[in-house]
Amino acid sequence: MFPSDTIFGVFLISQFCIGVPGNSLLFMLYAYTFLVKSHLKKHIDPIVMHLLFTNALTIMFTLIPEIASTMGVRRFLDDVGCQTVLISYRLTRGVSICTTSLLSAFQAITVSPVHSKWVWLKFNLPKWMYPLFLSFWVINIFLYSHLVKSIMATRNHTLVGHGYIHAYCQSIQFSTKYAGSFLSIILIHDLVFVLLMVCTSLYMVSLLYRHRRRAQHIHSPHVSSQSSPELRATRTILLLVSVFVFFYLANNCFTFYSFYVPKKTPRLEGISLALSSCFPTICPYLLMKNNKIISQFNPFQ
Repeated sequence: MFPSDTIFGVFLISQFCIGVPGNSLLFMLYAYTFLVKSHLKKHIDPIVMHLLFTNALTIMFTLIPEIASTMGVRRFLDDVGCQTVLISYRLTRGVSICTTSLLSAFQAITVSPVHSKWVWLKFNLPKWMYPLFLSFWVINIFLYSHLVKSIMATRNHTLVGHGYIHAYCQSIQFSTKYAGSFLSIILIHDLVFVLLMVCTSLYMVSLLYRHRRRAQHIHSPHVSSQSSPELRATRTILLLVSVFVFFYLANNCFTFYSFYVPKKTPRLEGISLALSSCFPTICPYLLMKNNKIISQFNPFQ
């Protein structure tokens, strides 16, 4: 094993050991609050729980094969294993994008003024939440299920042409027309939800800016303290969306490069997968900041 493989393996194991426990623990705290302490639950909690659940699955499907590869394990996955792992990774990643977008949109609607044209969604969106979750899974299953026949266990650790190669898996060589069509569909799907994130985030930034300007003219500490929990939650979600968009763009740039580069190696795909795991790893720790669900279990508060 080369030193670079060891360093990369330690990085992946660190991601796994930080990301999976973080998402799982926060999910369990939200679930406990949702089921037992109903007076503390909010309409946004199911969205956060769904995001944490998909994050944990994304990390596991992404990193376990890569960690096994860096540890020198051979033939970790056969054809069925490759199809299961890679389709599950793409599926959970797609659902995570949709859920993060919904989280941003829901918070923007929550903090919108009472005279806003979006105010009617405050009362209707909670009723649509679970059907939306189901639609996210159905859409992404439909989008990626046809890839099953194109994935197989690695026969050769180099691949020439359009396609990808994984530590244990590889795709068939796609034609230029098919590769362009498939990537266009994936890109359109992702851009719809990423643009929704960006638009709702810009809307929330404008609301925060207007609130700050009003606060400069109103010197009542009682008024500012009443709105602070929502403002803190809005800042947290803005930070979450910013981190997501950064790693999404970084991962996609690397994915497109590795897809179209003439000669491919498993390390290229490994770096791309490591980048895609950064947001799910960081996400629960950003959500823990100024979180009432966390503070109720903190003995020092």
